[in-house]
Amino acid sequence: MKRTALVTGASRGIGAACAQALAEAGFAVAVHYARDAAAAERVRAALPGAGHCTLSADLASGRVAACQALIAAAVARLGGLTVLVNNAGLYDEHPPITTTAADWETVWRRTLALNLESPAHLCFHAAQAMAAAGGGRIVNVSSRGAFRGEPSAPAYGASKAGLNSLSQSLAQALAPQGVLVFAVAPGFVSTDMAAALLAGPQGDAIRAQSPLGRVTSPQEVAACVRFCASEAPAAMTGAILDVNGASYLRS
Repeated sequence: MKRTALVTGASRGIGAACAQALAEAGFAVAVHYARDAAAAERVRAALPGAGHCTLSADLASGRVAACQALIAAAVARLGGLTVLVNNAGLYDEHPPITTTAADWETVWRRTLALNLESPAHLCFHAAQAMAAAGGGRIVNVSSRGAFRGEPSAPAYGASKAGLNSLSQSLAQALAPQGVLVFAVAPGFVSTDMAAALLAGPQGDAIRAQSPLGRVTSPQEVAACVRFCASEAPAAMTGAILDVNGASYLRS
């Protein structure tokens, strides 16, 4: 069977690393982007193998139609869909007390739409395609914030906790159709977006959160995503893999 994958938010950071890792494992990859077509094309052009493409969709609204159209486009361009990686997301600080009521509401709506609603709709439509084709795998990129809390960004923590629950609910619901569902929960990751913060006054404290003395690389997260997408045994469906360098341990 041809192995194909759609990776959302794949024009940079963790998503780009996931696209690379899956292509190296023999997948034809659809590189999703929201706005930066040039960056997505650079990612696609660097992927080994053949059959890759770029796909644009605005997932920030959480609208069902955009998610349905993206899955349909991936199936059409790739000739089927065996793996969905829900990576697109945002982290927006809005600490209680110091945030205005209007900004509080805006951040909650924006965060839940991109971090939870769109992944849920993508899972739904991908599951339909996968079940009809005999099975597939869904990997949702969560966060340690789902477990430890995010005091400066409570909407982010809540959205990722919801994504974990969604993943486990779908793992139970979809297993009879041959669709396996996993979540990967990174801690702080050394993406381009985080470079300035890591280089600044808070950098040493962030690195000290892990006994490794560093933060996680996008490639390490991508290795776990690739494992879930291709090698993880079926009995692991519903698992949430921590990838945070022991910076947060849960029982």
